[in-house]
Amino acid sequence: MNALFKKYFLLSASCIFPLICSCKTDAPPVQKANEASIYQDLPFKMDQVKRPSFPDYSVNIIEFGAKNDGKTLNTDAINKAIQQVNAKGGGKVIISEGLWLTGPIVLLDNVNLYTEKNALVVFTNDFNAYPIVKTSFEGLETRRCQSPISSKNVENIAITGYGTFDGSGDSWRPVKKDKMTSNQWKKLIKSGGVVSEDEKIWYPSEKSYKGAMACKNFNNPEGIETDEEWDSIHDWLRPVMVNLVKSKRVLLEGVTFKNSPSWCIHPLSCEDITIDNINVYNPWYSQNGDALDLESCKNALIINSVFDAGDDAICIKSGKDEDGRKRGEPCENVIVKNNMVLHGHGGFVVGSEMSGGVKNIYVTDCTFLGTDVGLRFKSTRGRGGVVEGIHISNINMINIPNEPLLFDLFYGGKAPDEVTEEDRENNKDTTVPPVTEETPVFKDIHISNVSCKGAGRAMFFNGLPEMKIQNVNIQDVIITDASEGAVLNNADGVVMKNVSISPKQGPEVRMRNVKNITINDNKLPEVGNTEKIISLK
Repeated sequence: MNALFKKYFLLSASCIFPLICSCKTDAPPVQKANEASIYQDLPFKMDQVKRPSFPDYSVNIIEFGAKNDGKTLNTDAINKAIQQVNAKGGGKVIISEGLWLTGPIVLLDNVNLYTEKNALVVFTNDFNAYPIVKTSFEGLETRRCQSPISSKNVENIAITGYGTFDGSGDSWRPVKKDKMTSNQWKKLIKSGGVVSEDEKIWYPSEKSYKGAMACKNFNNPEGIETDEEWDSIHDWLRPVMVNLVKSKRVLLEGVTFKNSPSWCIHPLSCEDITIDNINVYNPWYSQNGDALDLESCKNALIINSVFDAGDDAICIKSGKDEDGRKRGEPCENVIVKNNMVLHGHGGFVVGSEMSGGVKNIYVTDCTFLGTDVGLRFKSTRGRGGVVEGIHISNINMINIPNEPLLFDLFYGGKAPDEVTEEDRENNKDTTVPPVTEETPVFKDIHISNVSCKGAGRAMFFNGLPEMKIQNVNIQDVIITDASEGAVLNNADGVVMKNVSISPKQGPEVRMRNVKNITINDNKLPEVGNTEKIISLK
């Protein structure tokens, strides 16, 4: 019985909690006891997440002609095995020990894709194996290459076991020169590909470079209409590695996902999804190398896992701008518990695509080791949407180069303080816009029991003048060895109690354009555009 506990001790023994798995499969060696305990002290009402279950039927991909020699393309064999299990009413598709090369895998109803120990599934770096399909990326309806692993409109699916899935992402991704050593950059250029005119970015092919030039805002190209035009930028349309769309009762457990072309795991409009005891690894330099983007999903568990990302690690989204508001599906009822983040732009992140709303999120017992930002909330004008009912507790961080806690509603744009005289001389519109459906709202956020040793700025609240960050309660927080203290700008209703900040220089708190601020039970007067310095003592 003791062997069943080994994997839990990889994280923190103090964070162990029992779980039940309803799967009728050979699950990884993780103790499953009373999963209901996860829901006992939730600050909001949430139904227990339903896990999938499968009939006692299995096939091995070898039966369909698959070969583990690392050179045979096993796309047809794996998908035929999935199709047969689906046709039989469900069960397990077994990938045995070995090195398996494959193209895109499509999951179907009632199928558990199970990897045995020492199974390594590598997705081919032949771009032509991934046809262009209609999908959603960065919150917008667009086209991308088909994902290495995908599902759509299916129920009762799982990827479990002990194996590793490698997305061959290095073949797809552009690379910035400033993220390479001199020798690495020279070696990359010699490998082929195309270098940008300013010699700062390497692209794997001409099609990839052409696609980048068609993008003005983030990574979705503009002005590309016909099939021929899309094909001309095929290599730029890097797929999400695991793309699960409108699927119910989904389980990812025990396996490792690494080296994705773009985002690694992207559940979109899914319901009852469990992510338990997985590892996600992307290189720190990987462009758009998010580990997990949970978008417009309802009822989700993200537990007992390790994330190492080139971009945001655990990220909550719900669509972007008009597309997201039109979809109108919030990301809601999510528990994030007992996870570790080794690297990422943010440890736990909300946004910036949150136009459908985010609510009822509980984050606890997580560790961030050197993420650029710890708790990261971001959006900008044009998004709309409401983020509310966020509860975060028991977070430990070290070596956060920027902020352990960040609210930035000027993501990708200039805040009022950053407007220059040149902007004014060029008659750039610097007026405050009215509140509309395009105005994002962040409110009712509770953060407690957070410790951080080593940080840049301790906290940064950067709300909109027309819609301040509202009702944020911060309690029992200790931030030591920060380069500077906290900055509150455009906030309304911030409560700090038993908060300790030890900046290396400057004041503990600076505030501007704030009201209804309470520090250690003392309500402070409203502060206008003239900065005010506050001591937490």
